Amino acid sequence: MTRAKNRFSRRLAVGLLGLAGLLAATVGLGAPVHGIALYGQPKYGPDFQHFAYVNANAPRGGEARFAAIGGFDTFNPFNIKGEAAAGIGQLFETLLTESKDEPFSAYGLIAESIEVPDDRGSVTFAIRPQARFHDGAPITADDVLFSFETLKAKGSPFFRLYYANVAKAEKLGERRVKFTFAPGENRELPLIMGQMPVLSKKYWENRDFAATTLDAPVGSGPYRIERFEPGRFIVYQRDGNYWGKDLPVNRGLHNIDRLRYDYYRDVVVALEAFKAGAYDLRLENSAKQWATGYDFPAFTKGLVKKETFSRQLPAGMQGFAFNLRRPLFQDARVRQALAYAFDFEWSNRNLFYNQYTRTRSYFDNSELAAQGLPSPEELALLEPLRKELPPEVFTAAYAPPVANDDTQLRANLQKALQLLQDAGWTFRDRKLVNAKTGEPFRFELLIAEPTWERIALPFARNLERLGIEMSVRLVDSAQYENRLRDFDFDVVVNVWGQSLSPGNEQREFWSSAAADQPGSRNLVGLKNPAVDKLVDRLIAAPDRASLVTRTRALDRALQWNFLVVPHWHIPYDRIAFWDKFGYPGITPLHGVQLDAWWIDPAKDGALSQQRNAGSGKAN
Repeated sequence: MTRAKNRFSRRLAVGLLGLAGLLAATVGLGAPVHGIALYGQPKYGPDFQHFAYVNANAPRGGEARFAAIGGFDTFNPFNIKGEAAAGIGQLFETLLTESKDEPFSAYGLIAESIEVPDDRGSVTFAIRPQARFHDGAPITADDVLFSFETLKAKGSPFFRLYYANVAKAEKLGERRVKFTFAPGENRELPLIMGQMPVLSKKYWENRDFAATTLDAPVGSGPYRIERFEPGRFIVYQRDGNYWGKDLPVNRGLHNIDRLRYDYYRDVVVALEAFKAGAYDLRLENSAKQWATGYDFPAFTKGLVKKETFSRQLPAGMQGFAFNLRRPLFQDARVRQALAYAFDFEWSNRNLFYNQYTRTRSYFDNSELAAQGLPSPEELALLEPLRKELPPEVFTAAYAPPVANDDTQLRANLQKALQLLQDAGWTFRDRKLVNAKTGEPFRFELLIAEPTWERIALPFARNLERLGIEMSVRLVDSAQYENRLRDFDFDVVVNVWGQSLSPGNEQREFWSSAAADQPGSRNLVGLKNPAVDKLVDRLIAAPDRASLVTRTRALDRALQWNFLVVPHWHIPYDRIAFWDKFGYPGITPLHGVQLDAWWIDPAKDGALSQQRNAGSGKAN
């Protein structure tokens, strides 16, 4: 099941040019504004009443139940220890919040206004006087500064890399805080700082922030923890005294009174629980289940609905990701060869019911994806890095191998074998071995969901034809997360999600600095000076046109480094739900927004009646 993203980790980006400290005498101080955009002006003016993709008059009340897989052992989602409880991000608010029908704009949440000078070298936030933590204490500049320092020093690597260009953080008053940026262009930084979750200094300063905890934390968001059993379930109650409930950015959101997450051993058990009515809504990520798994009485009777919701975000990259820290995968020819053994076309026909499109770009389904040969503008970026990039970046358009029939698959396996031989591998006794050491070619695919077994096993059979042994190891979610954090794997299934305005998060995905930081999202361990430079150029893009060009250049460098065996994507979300919900008629640019749904009293009542009738209970 697709993991719900915590609110604190939703990407916000903004067009801000970081030249902090330079030409201070001529830099104009920005007037306070209600919102900012990466490029140009935000869509919504200072007097807007609510976002266009919500129902501002949605009824409030009811309970929604969801499923989570594995377990949880912490309510601190900001460090790398333990497994955070599903939905825990709803306890914590940020300075700004993103709108979902713009490429990259954000509006005041905890902050009532934002000030950005002409040179975009700093950002100043004024905190709303009504902003409160759950214990009733006001949110102050001290809390904001404490949050910044604590997240950077003790939080996950994500925060250290995200805040790397903040040169100074200072308190200007009880409710004003300023962040000054290091010299250099970085147009995202003001919104990145606005994305920061604000923690209660009073609550956290005498606690070990780097540890796991099951003490309910003091937050400032629309929900509080009502009750829980570690690893089994957690229930959140909407806070009737939530200070931000009437803000324009929140109208039509957080409509459901109680949110319950029950934990299941795996996705197979979770689907059966859904059919039995144990929970209300599931985001389906299995093509087979979507095509065949919902033939049960409640669906036939119309009590359960299946809907797709389009999204216009880049598809990102999902694939079998190699750990380049392992000597076995340090030769790019080996990584390229293994991709020839994956038969996507067979899998799409036989496993996926032809629902998917093959992924070829890290930014598919968007204008950011590299197409054809590099443009003159891309070449201007790439030429100075030619010695550090694969030559194909300049001469060919990347496309993953295609096998529409057995003849093409055999040809692909022949290409794979030639690449492996060129890399120093040879056949002995029907096994592929290192020509110098005699070491057999074997590795492990680590997975946490049994769904991947049926996808991986055909891949393993094709590898076996090359003399390669790929074992598939299924582990529980806790072990899986720990091994990923420590980079203790050969190959895993990974997803790099992307936004319409990529920026500073690319450092954590691909930079050399992130490769050796446990818990970072540079899972493959890429260390490439050219990629580092391309990421820096992308972050410094001064306008949308240059951002597109620089993202395409980065895309080419990633494609031709053969970091993954690319998988597939679809341009929509698949959601199955018991028919008790209402939802807006508009699906915004970023896709379906579940926090804008509500419990429809009439539907909920009718559903309860039909369930009771089916179970023989009196109405």
